[in-house]
Amino acid sequence: MRNIALRIRYDGSKYHGWQVQKNDVSVCATVQAALERICEHPVKLTGCGRTDAGVHALRYCANFRTDCRIPIDCFALAVNTRLPDDIAVVDAAEVPEDFNAISSCIKKEYIYKIYNSNIRDPFLRDRVCFYPKRLDMERMQAAALAFEGTHDFAAVRSLGTETKTTVRTVYRCRAEKEGDTITVSVCADGFLYNMCRAIVGTLVYAACGKLEPEDIPRLLEIGDRRLTGPTMPPQGLYLNRVWYDGPAGEMMRKD
Repeated sequence: MRNIALRIRYDGSKYHGWQVQKNDVSVCATVQAALERICEHPVKLTGCGRTDAGVHALRYCANFRTDCRIPIDCFALAVNTRLPDDIAVVDAAEVPEDFNAISSCIKKEYIYKIYNSNIRDPFLRDRVCFYPKRLDMERMQAAALAFEGTHDFAAVRSLGTETKTTVRTVYRCRAEKEGDTITVSVCADGFLYNMCRAIVGTLVYAACGKLEPEDIPRLLEIGDRRLTGPTMPPQGLYLNRVWYDGPAGEMMRKD
């Protein structure tokens, strides 16, 4: 039995997130259906994590097991013939038997895009968060740096998914602006439910003067979700990078 990892890219606008849903269309169910048609057997696809409704992925990893003999270098083309045009399998790799897209993941990076203008761009609809009030980038960058390190991130997570611990390590948190577009990047060893969107909401509050960047360490210590910024809308969020060792890591690093 082969264990195959896929590198996937998708626009999540029309989907109810990655995870299979009973009554809604999901990215996972759509890719599984395509795989089942080309492999000619039921497929159980394991993704590297949940993405919510409306969230996108520039690089996503999922793995499944199959006994079909399609050559690995033909896999992406074969699956894409069965997928809608807002999902693409970019690459595929045969990985060790014990590889699992969730548990083998070393770290992830999300980016969040804010279009900071009082005139919206209709061509960016569903791909950025429009925010008309001018944001102070110096304050925003200072707030972003305050999230780096190992902390209890209960203050920036939504309830809904049980977890053994709310402690995570954020390796990098930065806010950068080009033209009217602000891009916040957050790289961590793992993410709590809505953690990235709540971090960005807290940066926005700091940039608007609703809280001070230097207050963030204390807010993390208190751990009260009500004291930090809002959970930002999903359409600005993208899973940007995922790190692994071995063949999956090589596949995910390719340009």
